[in-house]
Amino acid sequence: MQVISKAQKLSRVLSSQFLIHSPKSLSPIDVQQQQRTWIQHSLFSLPIQTASFSSSSSSSSSAPSESVKEVYDKMLKSVKETQSMPPNAWLWSLIEKCSNSEDIKLLFDILQHLRIFRLSNLRIHDNFNCNLCREVTRACVRVGALDYGKKALWKHNVYGLTPTVGSAHFLLLHAKEQNDSKLMVDVMKLLKKNNLPLQPGTADIVFSICYNTDNWELMTKYSKKFVRAGVKLRQTSFDLWMDFAAKIGDTESLWKIEKLRSESMKHHTLATGFSCAKGFLLERKPESAAAIIQVLYQTLSDAKKAGITDELQKLVSKWPLEVIQRQKEEDRKVLASALKTDLSLMVTGLTQLGLQMRVNFEDLEAESVPS
Repeated sequence: MQVISKAQKLSRVLSSQFLIHSPKSLSPIDVQQQQRTWIQHSLFSLPIQTASFSSSSSSSSSAPSESVKEVYDKMLKSVKETQSMPPNAWLWSLIEKCSNSEDIKLLFDILQHLRIFRLSNLRIHDNFNCNLCREVTRACVRVGALDYGKKALWKHNVYGLTPTVGSAHFLLLHAKEQNDSKLMVDVMKLLKKNNLPLQPGTADIVFSICYNTDNWELMTKYSKKFVRAGVKLRQTSFDLWMDFAAKIGDTESLWKIEKLRSESMKHHTLATGFSCAKGFLLERKPESAAAIIQVLYQTLSDAKKAGITDELQKLVSKWPLEVIQRQKEEDRKVLASALKTDLSLMVTGLTQLGLQMRVNFEDLEAESVPS
């Protein structure tokens, strides 16, 4: 935008200069043509300020690859010397060939040149389409130039890029792969600053990162943002959210999430059903825990019913240790004793309800619930 502003100032100054100094023999049309040619020459002679971004994930390569440099040079020559728009295929080829951070620098540099050319020569004020922005962001993530990828999310940028949530998802998926909650927070801030709407897919990725990095504080923070924004959460998001609440023993949050889930979804999944069972156990209600498991058996498909036994075994052998270790030290012994009793009562209740399930209590007795 700074370059465009300078060009506008030049236009105003040159208008008076051409009127004063142009030969009298020139017609008004000739004067306008000279003026336009001079402005275009001056505009493309202005230095383009390309920021030097750094990223901890960027490639260590210090030079652009030969194939990228070749395409970049062709495109630059087309814009600056022949003053013609390069074929779209060249730009897509350059994006595909990027393999390090130096290649990405050239990509963003040529995007800035193309943006200026479209404005000054073609009078096109619109940004490039969303597909281009997504592929540029994908390329940034692919080579580890994450700071450039973040720049693609700015609503007002000098590169002509159109930011979308789809572009942000490439960065968020990278954060998920790397368990990088800091990158996730940065991307979420950019979404807010640039008024990009949150989507159900965004929640899925964010919840996964919070869950995998064991960060309940961030899970709570962003779940509130999604709910307030009116995002219709998917079942997969509720699975992670409720399982996390049950894992840390936060029954107050668990029941609030369950209420929200029940407003949009009729049936439980294995994850949400067993999360509710854990909530009942924490409240010393083993009969209710058995009842919700029976409901799962009645409502789940035959293919998913097979997972009930596995989930029940994990409920007995793994979950008690997880939830006990997160409690205050003075509360652990009481909770351990209560779970040891109530888990047995729950299994007995399942038998009375007609569900014959074999559960191994050895882990529960040996280590899962230390006394």
